[in-house]
Amino acid sequence: MTLQERVEQALDTIRPYLETDGGNVSVEEITPDNVVKLKLLGTCASCSMSIMTFKAGLEQAIRKAVPEITAVEAINLTDMNDPNAITPAQL
Repeated sequence: MTLQERVEQALDTIRPYLETDGGNVSVEEITPDNVVKLKLLGTCASCSMSIMTFKAGLEQAIRKAVPEITAVEAINLTDMNDPNAITPAQL
């Protein structure tokens, strides 16, 4: 199984929760140094909880299932300085 397939498989464990709220995620790129770049789709792209979804859900699922991944980044995450953003520290 390829690295891409393993990352997709990890994301498939989270996708039903995203889809329930009208969102999803796509893998935009896996760099040569094993950095996964994700794009949040649908309601996830503009959701104030997107930082939590990314950190506690997507990033953790990928890192657990595919340990050789060095980092996970979202290319369109809600900005941490957005007054509506909800971060792990706030929960």
